[in-house]
Amino acid sequence: MTKKYLNISEVSKMLQIEEHKIRYWDSIDPKTNKHRIEGISTKSKGGTRYFNRDNIKKLEKLKSILYDGNNHNYSIKLADKILSSNIRNDIKNSNDKRYFSHSDNYEKIDQILNKMKLLLKNNNI
Repeated sequence: MTKKYLNISEVSKMLQIEEHKIRYWDSIDPKTNKHRIEGISTKSKGGTRYFNRDNIKKLEKLKSILYDGNNHNYSIKLADKILSSNIRNDIKNSNDKRYFSHSDNYEKIDQILNKMKLLLKNNNI
């Protein structure tokens, strides 16, 4: 990456993520008035999204959480929690089954958490 900032179409092509998905991840949730995922982009005064290296790394991690090969994990809230903190023990110790629609989802989430742990360890985050 030679430029300091890339625009959304450049990032979309580079990461093979549709622009509307990046915009959704970077938008404000009307229920909470907070960003769905913090730190996805840097915005100009006019609201144009620009992406630096850190933003792109975060998008790559988010993509790896939400898309595992042909499997699509639909919980962006869970992905945000994984990016924000280490919740592995919280999930294992929790009786809250909101994130699990089937019993086999627990194993998938455990695999995702292991993958994220490795990614975070390798990137010293």
